[in-house]
Amino acid sequence: MSQVVITPGILKGEVTIPPSKSDVHRAIICAALSMGKSTISPVVLSNDIKATIACINSLGAETKLEDNILTVDATKIFKNKKAVLDCGESGSTLRFFVPVAAMGGIETEFIGHGSLLNRPIGIFADILPKAGVECETTGVLPLKIKGKLNSGKFKIAGNISSQFITGLLFALPLLDGDSDVILTSPIESIGYINMTIDTMSKFGVKVETTDYGWHIKGNQKYIPVNYITDGDWSQAAFFMCSGAIKAETTVKGVNINSTQGDKEIAEILKRFGAYIKINKNSVTVKPNELHGIEIDARQIPDLVPILAVTAAFAKGITKITNAERLRIKESDRLASISNALNKLGAKVTENPDGLVIEGVKSLNGGTVEGCNDHRIVMAMSIAAEKACDKVIITDAFSINKSYPSFFEDYNKLGGNANVINMG
Repeated sequence: MSQVVITPGILKGEVTIPPSKSDVHRAIICAALSMGKSTISPVVLSNDIKATIACINSLGAETKLEDNILTVDATKIFKNKKAVLDCGESGSTLRFFVPVAAMGGIETEFIGHGSLLNRPIGIFADILPKAGVECETTGVLPLKIKGKLNSGKFKIAGNISSQFITGLLFALPLLDGDSDVILTSPIESIGYINMTIDTMSKFGVKVETTDYGWHIKGNQKYIPVNYITDGDWSQAAFFMCSGAIKAETTVKGVNINSTQGDKEIAEILKRFGAYIKINKNSVTVKPNELHGIEIDARQIPDLVPILAVTAAFAKGITKITNAERLRIKESDRLASISNALNKLGAKVTENPDGLVIEGVKSLNGGTVEGCNDHRIVMAMSIAAEKACDKVIITDAFSINKSYPSFFEDYNKLGGNANVINMG
């Protein structure tokens, strides 16, 4: 158990954001599928990235991390016919690797821990058996697969996690014969799909976007490359929102031309009324009188916790909609963030698919639940800046899932966060 005790203060100055976890996941898998030798840099070992590296190692790759440069030697991948892949608590790792292992014809058992044990994966049991892969699961982990994936047509709903689609896109180009991923409903989180396609293209593999989804030519080959990762807009959002509600902050290491959907945070903060200055590799945010807005979270679900915090200090009403998928993340994020903010004196109403937030001038001190959810812990740490007394947040170590140095960066900006290991 762990907790962080935050004494309200002023975060101000410059912070360099770590590489995008989403980008690194994708680059590692593409490097493994190249079946050659690639480098990826910079790489920071969050728990989710450790899980993805462990999985390619279990499939036969060899990896080495030195000076934030990850070397991937995949010349021996898929040589074994059986594997156990431990995905930790990473939903991305799990959903990406199921089609990848099936493409390799590997008899695989997928295991995980914590909240991942409750994350739905039944969609694979629906679509993979039609393509030659036996699946043994109750709809959640553990999952066992057997058989080799065949090319063909894969019908999938667009309102499920984009991670399922990404997993298919990784695997299908290596099969004999062309394939199509056909959407049966409008796509959500399209930014993550675009990121996948962009990364694949850098490794020499092409995916064609169609009116119904995507067409993937078979018998393609991934090529080894030296890959440079993007800074993480999802993590930048926390300190950008801090700049909007408290004091001028510059976030460095982000690329405004990135394919990451969460770069939308800059435009959303403009709509709130914050001052935004965008340079090639940095964004500066200054506070201003914020006002409530309406936010459609369909394409930016990971931003909702920190947007709720920002809205808590915006004059008037903010409505966040189309965020129902947040109920099956590391926690039920709609419930988690509304309960935590309300416990400190915010005015948040939880709806089935979103939140309604009425702005207040400040929050009270107190103890709130982090729900073992990295984004809740980080969002509430920013909220604590504008509290009238100390704020204690449980499950502080959950940040290791995505941003291990978050509190280090928080304190470098002038914050006062004391992380305590409860044993």
